[in-house]
Amino acid sequence: MNLVERVQKKLAVDYARLAQVKPDLVYVALTGFGMQGSRKDFPCYDLIAEGYSSVMDLTGEAESPPQKVGTPAADLIAGMDAAYAVVAALFDRSRTGRGHHIDVSMIDSMTRFMSPRIVPFLGSGEVPKRTGARDSVIAVYQVFETRDDPITLGLGNDAIWKRFWQAVARPEIGTDPRYASNSDRRAARAEIVEQIQQVLRSRTRDEWLKIFVEAKVPAGPVNRVDQVSSDPELISRGLFFNDRSSGRNIPQVGLGIGIDGTHSSYRMPPPRLGEHTAQVLRDWARYDDGSIDELRSTKTI
Repeated sequence: MNLVERVQKKLAVDYARLAQVKPDLVYVALTGFGMQGSRKDFPCYDLIAEGYSSVMDLTGEAESPPQKVGTPAADLIAGMDAAYAVVAALFDRSRTGRGHHIDVSMIDSMTRFMSPRIVPFLGSGEVPKRTGARDSVIAVYQVFETRDDPITLGLGNDAIWKRFWQAVARPEIGTDPRYASNSDRRAARAEIVEQIQQVLRSRTRDEWLKIFVEAKVPAGPVNRVDQVSSDPELISRGLFFNDRSSGRNIPQVGLGIGIDGTHSSYRMPPPRLGEHTAQVLRDWARYDDGSIDELRSTKTI
């Protein structure tokens, strides 16, 4: 249910009303601001949730305006929270027979997503600022340019730091006592980043990626959507597939979850709008054909 409580009650589909019919109902309300509080009736979209949660304030370059994340993150994260909560509620119902009223807020979910930023602030009082994702606790953890395409690079500990400089044929920098620890490297981040950037511009992205894989240095490409969707490894793992039933060709992205050696897929194609309405009313709500026809005639469904 993605309607605010006021509208739920107006349409007689609120939890209290439906639980009278089915006491063991597991009911999910996924709204912008939740079912309680002064904002509960406010309208909300992913954009609004990203602004409320502070993720937009920390996304982008320091000299640029706040930026939205490149995918509807609040919609996705809140949806996953709802799915986890439903599984937990169904498990509890199987043991106790009790129904549950689940309240998921896009603002809450997106704000929890920001915990790695919020908790340090609550502990230190230091307000984090936009830096183009260059302010990680790891000294070198960002995007760099190569001769052609950009690359990501994460030098997460002292051993990786040394392996990186060995891989780029500058081992003396890896053993330089000025950069011995991560805290040392954070203090000298600007000069280190400039040194790394000069080195990485000497080869292409694919050349560096091959070198870093062999050296066990965490690195990767910055893929466009067309590149990631044609990635042979992801395709081989079954992440992308097409449903061609019912005369339709519907591209799909899987869950990316493998269980017992098998990757998740789908049991049925995405339904057409209203395709299962009658079945749901008949099987779940126990409506007879006459009642369903009446709902159709009044354009309720």
